[in-house]
Amino acid sequence: MKQDKMPFQVWILTLAAFAIGTAEFVIAGILPQLATSLSITEGQAGYLISAYALAIVIGGPILTIYLTRFNKKAVLSGLMALFIIGNLLSAFAPNYHLLLVSRVIAGLTQGPFYGIGAVVATNLVAEKMAGRAVGQMFAGLTLANVLGVPAGTWISLQFGWHSTFISVAVLGTLAMFSILMFIKAAGHSEAKDSKAQLMAFKNPLLLISLAITALSWSGFMALYGYIAPIAMHITGYSAGAITWLLVVVGVGLIIGNILGGRSSDKNLNKASIFWAIAMILSLIAVGLVVDNKILFVIAAFIFGIASFANVPAMQLRVMNHGGEGQELAATANISAFNLANAFGGFLGGIVLDSQLGAGMIPFAAAIIPVFGVILIATINRRETQQGRAVLDTIS
Repeated sequence: MKQDKMPFQVWILTLAAFAIGTAEFVIAGILPQLATSLSITEGQAGYLISAYALAIVIGGPILTIYLTRFNKKAVLSGLMALFIIGNLLSAFAPNYHLLLVSRVIAGLTQGPFYGIGAVVATNLVAEKMAGRAVGQMFAGLTLANVLGVPAGTWISLQFGWHSTFISVAVLGTLAMFSILMFIKAAGHSEAKDSKAQLMAFKNPLLLISLAITALSWSGFMALYGYIAPIAMHITGYSAGAITWLLVVVGVGLIIGNILGGRSSDKNLNKASIFWAIAMILSLIAVGLVVDNKILFVIAAFIFGIASFANVPAMQLRVMNHGGEGQELAATANISAFNLANAFGGFLGGIVLDSQLGAGMIPFAAAIIPVFGVILIATINRRETQQGRAVLDTIS
């Protein structure tokens, strides 16, 4: 039965998203330690972000097509088991290349988990709360940045980066057992066959929605993934200060996620374009004040709000156009997010290792999302025209 309040099962999905989000973003906090330990450049260490993201981009949709035929509870718990294995391999990886492989293994789980989990979350609540349900699940990502990433950074500084990945594996274990205990197998719709899911991608509005995510989100990881070297090399903060800086940004992510969910439920089209433009402006602001410690923190906080406010709108729009392949569409959007993360990781690494240096990363990060805003304006216009056509037909 769908509820008008947030059910406990959605909070369990939030816990799992917290574990996965910590694994994805913790590299941002431990990047300097990894580079030193493995005798690589910080730009090369940043490619661990891209490897994880590309695993999601490529493996997520393929796994989802196969996994949607099975019981949702078994799928979600099984994905968490693979996630645990991947992070344990990361913890004991003796060199950079094996660490890259372990990141790919862990990354394979994220796309299908978020895609299937988002559909489960929306099926548990009334339609008017769909945006908030998606936002609630993805709040795990924001909490990961407030608590998980700073904690992982502190653990790395105190006990070494290997211990950080062990801690992430422990989080994954807690999430897996919570799913087994509290998520019920009944109450979810039967999976559609592969052909029905793939047919959804004939809808041009779905394809545009996925492109919006890939383009608009690219600026997030380009900055966030390299916030530690920016803060240390340009702004002048010590390595120990990175932990609380990540907390500040993470609080912004939480606020943004809440605002994004509510504004998407109120008016999806307006929320989409407003928050996409806001993120671009926040990236430029970070670049302009990167030499000032106080203003840099304030701008980074605003960047956190503006960036994650985009997430509910992006995910909800794709699901609205997913038709019979809603689960695959939701997973494909996670792939789009991580295609943007992979590109952002490469872009930030290239700029960091070039003569431009860390100070130019925020400006470089702001370029590609501009094309996302153009697509948002395009799809908003097309959706408005379709809505008017339907009204004319009815009348």
